[in-house]
Amino acid sequence: MDKKYGVYICTGCGIGDALDIERLSKLPQKEYNVEICKTHGFCCGPEGVDLIKKDIEGEGVNAIIVAGCSPRVNQDVFDFGSDKIVERVNLREQVVWCHDLAPVEAGEDAEASEAESALKEGVNLHTQFIAEDYLRMGIVKAQKSELPEPYLLETVSKKILVMGGGISGLTAAIEAANTGYEVTLVEKESSLGGYAAKLRKQIPMSNPFTDLQAPIIQEKIKAVESHPKIEIKTNTVVARIAGEPGDFTVTLKAPGETIEFDVPQLVTQTHDEEGKELTKEQTDELYNELNKGRADILTFDPNGEKFGAVILATGWKPYDASEFENLGFGKYQNVITNVMMEELAANGRITRPSDGKEAKSVVFIQNPNGDDDSDFPFASSVTSLVALKQAKYVREDSSDAKAYVIYQHMRTPGLYENFYKSMQQDDGIFLTKGKVSSITEEGDGSLAVEVDDNLLGEKIRINVDMAVLATGMVPTTKDDAIVNLAYRQGPGFRDIGQFDGYADSNFICFPYETQRTGIYAAGCVRQTLTMADCVEDATGAALKAIQCVESVNRGVAVHPRSGDLTYPDFFFQRCTQCKRCTEECPFGALDDDEKGTPKPNPARCRRCGTCMGACPERIINFADYSIDMIGSMIKAIEGPTEDDYDPVPLRVIVLVGENDAYPAIDMAGMNRLKYSPYVRFIPVRCLGSVNTVWIKDALSSGLDGILLLGCQFGDDYQCHFVKGSELCDRRMENVAETLKSLALEPERVELKQVSITDYDKIPEIINKFVEAIDEVGPNPFKGF
Repeated sequence: MDKKYGVYICTGCGIGDALDIERLSKLPQKEYNVEICKTHGFCCGPEGVDLIKKDIEGEGVNAIIVAGCSPRVNQDVFDFGSDKIVERVNLREQVVWCHDLAPVEAGEDAEASEAESALKEGVNLHTQFIAEDYLRMGIVKAQKSELPEPYLLETVSKKILVMGGGISGLTAAIEAANTGYEVTLVEKESSLGGYAAKLRKQIPMSNPFTDLQAPIIQEKIKAVESHPKIEIKTNTVVARIAGEPGDFTVTLKAPGETIEFDVPQLVTQTHDEEGKELTKEQTDELYNELNKGRADILTFDPNGEKFGAVILATGWKPYDASEFENLGFGKYQNVITNVMMEELAANGRITRPSDGKEAKSVVFIQNPNGDDDSDFPFASSVTSLVALKQAKYVREDSSDAKAYVIYQHMRTPGLYENFYKSMQQDDGIFLTKGKVSSITEEGDGSLAVEVDDNLLGEKIRINVDMAVLATGMVPTTKDDAIVNLAYRQGPGFRDIGQFDGYADSNFICFPYETQRTGIYAAGCVRQTLTMADCVEDATGAALKAIQCVESVNRGVAVHPRSGDLTYPDFFFQRCTQCKRCTEECPFGALDDDEKGTPKPNPARCRRCGTCMGACPERIINFADYSIDMIGSMIKAIEGPTEDDYDPVPLRVIVLVGENDAYPAIDMAGMNRLKYSPYVRFIPVRCLGSVNTVWIKDALSSGLDGILLLGCQFGDDYQCHFVKGSELCDRRMENVAETLKSLALEPERVELKQVSITDYDKIPEIINKFVEAIDEVGPNPFKGF
């Protein structure tokens, strides 16, 4: 597009008082030949917006640079239509609100030179320089941006596939169908209901949350069976899902049926011949060798059904309790799991498996008697609530029956505390914190249970008819592909070492989303939930599926960059088929052909730019976010040299993840927290998008250091793009090589993790890094 630039500098919120606005407003014309540069005391007000609109209409301005408040606010105010480029320059939160405004005394600082004499009286030179650098970067960013064109599929299916006929799947199907969308519900069993259909009673779902209630599952089944928008397919599983959101091709089959697909061969080898664990690079090499020349592994099934989005509600499976022989499971018939107990209760009065005798005394064991106080694997608050529920079963069967609940943790969140209290009031239910040290069987099949470390402060012995182990609920996606994707990265969700098989892609920010765009998790496949929570969860997943198909229909991203029109553009003429982009994409958006050339699926893309950061040839870019753009913004920063100053002041850039780090920096400014004036922030979509060429160019041009601020990864994983920050951390090895080739110190580049609430730590992080750079000394390339 032919661009006509207009720069608009806001002087409100203290900006005009802190800066030399007259000098700042001359910069666009002087350095970039931008003729239109205007100031206003309230750019986000009606008069300020009208000022910009008049230039759009009268002067043909279509590339607008607004210098004022953070781009995180007033986004709707400065939206002038999809045919305009708008860039925001953050002068408020990241300049005047976070730096000293007092003028530097003559002789007090090296930068207090003749440059200061050109400033308006009372203006701090450091603050002015920061504002000028940010304005330069904003203009350059507008110069390098292009208007995005939406990626539109030829045809978009708005039909929604729901996998799983339990409480979550049924609810999701009903909610989606009630909004007018066609739904196909597939269930592997011959009947609907899942585990919910096997309950005697369920945990309370409504006030006063004190009593058990009849299961609601039959109501859900009837609603689904009578809904005109829902097609039900029992005895059916998903054989394969190919394609992308809006255009999924799904092959269905009967359980146990064999359909021949040429699918990618997965690497099962984990160690080399010497027993050393394989690296990711070695695993990828094995994968590529196994699938070499197999261009048809991702072909579509011409007989498959078309869907726009998928809701994964396949639920959970019981944990295998065979490892708990120390508690008598597998050795004594009357030691059972909570799932087995539910089956007994649903069949009538609770009886012992050994002889059919009525169980009038039952102990419920909540932890496996380990060296610590951990519960059974995959246990949760639901496990605690189920123990209380089943204890109530025992009491309902006989007024003189006794139930004992031995726990290390009793979790009854929210209003379920009322349920817990009502169980406490039952004279026949005994609850105590403790560890079960042993279980032995008596001659009549009854059990003697020894309990240590209980609230009474002494060992106790309980003689009971039966013991129930509170084993947890394992998501069906653990160790099982379930969705059977025809994706380059395998048929299931990649193990990112955080969720132990659960299908979420981010446990904090984006519920329902999985690592695969267009596939949304609901219920116990996402996290362990009560039936009430499953109903709510499934409603949310249905809404996300609807959002997905409607977003794809408009050619925009679904999440987390909701509404983003951009997608990665590949300059294939220079592609070397290295496969790094296909391997590192967190969302499986890229397939490849037999040569290794990437095959984009833009509707799968989350627009994080990880592929851009991975590409050594730098051939992947977005319309408004590119290698050249960020590189040019870095070069736009004015680096003082020894010709002007002695000693030379530092210049440090901070590449800032837009999701957590950038808002944290904004909040630091809002709280008037001060930090070094030598830093310049450049927002990036994700640290995974950081290409090492930016670091090389920055250092070779004389900048003194580069700090990368991104989301938390590791044990406290919070990355919005699954592994972006972690991938960037791995690439630091390449950065080290770059520094070595430039004969520069490794201390000049550092990566720090911050969450959105760490705004109070921002000054310390920045100041410590600047101090470390100061000790290393100025970049020897400065001035070249």
